[in-house]
Amino acid sequence: MKFFLDTADTQELRQAVATGLADGVTTNPSLIAKTGRKLDDVVREITEIVDGPISVETLSLDADGMYKEGKTFAAMHKNIVVKCPLTEAGLAATKRLSGEGIPVNVTLCFSANQALLAAKAGAAYISPFVGRLDDVGQDGLVLIEDILQIYEIYGFQTEVLAASLRHPLHVHQCALAGAHVGTFPFKVFQQLFKHPLTDIGLAKFMEDWKKSQS
Repeated sequence: MKFFLDTADTQELRQAVATGLADGVTTNPSLIAKTGRKLDDVVREITEIVDGPISVETLSLDADGMYKEGKTFAAMHKNIVVKCPLTEAGLAATKRLSGEGIPVNVTLCFSANQALLAAKAGAAYISPFVGRLDDVGQDGLVLIEDILQIYEIYGFQTEVLAASLRHPLHVHQCALAGAHVGTFPFKVFQQLFKHPLTDIGLAKFMEDWKKSQS
């Protein structure tokens, strides 16, 4: 399972990349806006930090606008993945961009039928939002499992990018389901390292070592 950081905070990215465990980045207009910086400046800095797929979301709502923005983003760096919403216009743009060899991450997916359409449009990634489904009383993990099964039946190459992962259990569940990628905030990435018994065990080892040296 590949780990993508869902952030536009370059300081967080540098720390995650230093572990050697961050495989890519997903951004969106909300994350970019939080930085208070221009989109182009943020994206260019991210490309200098992360050697992996970097999803950058279009801002237009019409297919032509998304296509043009996608072409512009893709020209910025070889690792850019254009992010389009799962709308009729978004999938029309996805079809055009993917047809030209530009990878597309189709975002805001909430049903298996939507994921099927995205795969048919040639999406490189589909982003089902696990946490947001959980928020409205649906089981986001079931959607991940359904999409994976459909893609396997028909041999689609689209990778399932489990998104809106809110805590380590989401990561665990999506990994068990077989999601190709998980994207989550930096704080969740940090939580993956933590277990109280690890901390207790390490403290005990250090304590015993100090006693043996006295």
